[in-house]
Amino acid sequence: MRLAHRLRVMLCALLGLATPAMAQDSPVLVELFTSQGCAACPPADKLFEKLADREDVIALALHVDYWDYLGWVDSFGNAQFSDRQKSYARARGRASVFTPQMIVGGVDNIKGSSERAVIGTIDEHLARSYPRDTVRLTLSADGSDHIVIEAMAHDGLDYAADVHLVRYRNGERIEIEGGENNGRSIMYRNIVTSWRSVGVWDGADPFRERVNVPGDEAVVVVIQEQGYGPVLAAGRRK
Repeated sequence: MRLAHRLRVMLCALLGLATPAMAQDSPVLVELFTSQGCAACPPADKLFEKLADREDVIALALHVDYWDYLGWVDSFGNAQFSDRQKSYARARGRASVFTPQMIVGGVDNIKGSSERAVIGTIDEHLARSYPRDTVRLTLSADGSDHIVIEAMAHDGLDYAADVHLVRYRNGERIEIEGGENNGRSIMYRNIVTSWRSVGVWDGADPFRERVNVPGDEAVVVVIQEQGYGPVLAAGRRK
């Protein structure tokens, strides 16, 4: 199967039919786990504003719900995002989670308010090709409410990968009227509204899936090694 896959890749390259590569230019995925009810989070949310405007970064803010008991319910909070953060922790043998936390490339775990560490880690990911040169990912419009996701591994993968579809809102300012941040006005960017699985890719044959993406929210596709491993590719349609 892998030999046949490599022959298809070579044939496409010879005929000039290969889809445009995103390998070297594929943005680095940065996930911020934050909460409107977390007193330590505003500095990370401010730093995140800078990341949200970078073209070489796909910055996604996932608001957790486990701080809601302190007196302010996060209007963007979602138990699914809390579960994703906890799954990252379990995959790395950690018993607890914290906010603000940034996870870069599905691998590096950083205090979200530490600008030097965050920027330095992003730069490290941008400077190295692996795993960002492993998978070629393209997103193309197919009508007003659909996109086609296509992915191809240069030499095939030896493991399966999850293909995720993420939607986010560009930004909203929130006037907080309770809890630890009572009285503060905070701008939140790239607010994730949904995160769902499109399917599992075996990594051998090319992946292709047509998906419905109604509405005006930005669309992100994330391909990640199963088990909350490295992010192999990420693409965005604003």
